[in-house]
Amino acid sequence: MRSDVDDTACERFVRMVYDEHGSALIRFAARLLGGDWIRAEDILQEAVVRAWRHIGLLAQQDEDGVRPWLFTVVRNLVIDDHRARLIRPVGTCPVDDLVVPVDDDIERTLTRQVVRDALDDLTPQQRQILHHTYFQGHSVAETAEVLGIAQGTVKSRTYYAVRALKLALHNRGVRS
Repeated sequence: MRSDVDDTACERFVRMVYDEHGSALIRFAARLLGGDWIRAEDILQEAVVRAWRHIGLLAQQDEDGVRPWLFTVVRNLVIDDHRARLIRPVGTCPVDDLVVPVDDDIERTLTRQVVRDALDDLTPQQRQILHHTYFQGHSVAETAEVLGIAQGTVKSRTYYAVRALKLALHNRGVRS
């Protein structure tokens, strides 16, 4: 058991994860795995183990903070499982029969939340330049005119803002 958290707190936390999120997480995993409930149960167990390993951080979160984290972990575990099966197919199952995770509302919601959190790590100037160039779709010239800066400055600020955003996303476990 974890030495920094007592046994009863760990047990309560794991029960809370299963009780409040378990059924949604296993359905999500099963859907990503093409209905394979046995693998989905394994994924859920691994997600709970990872949550337990981060109990100090997650126990401080409200449900809105824990749930997206859990869904992201399940999604990443399914992707890792898929990649592992591509490298070393199980039994006689051809690689073409493996199910690739699908994009759905949960995926978009989780992605939105992770990007919002990552944007908080950027400076106001970096958020501003990304807002104009990516979210509003302005050209370099339009952004330069609106912000009153040179086009070259827009390009360099955009470059560094995108790099900072990639780093912030990488720090949150998002792999490009």
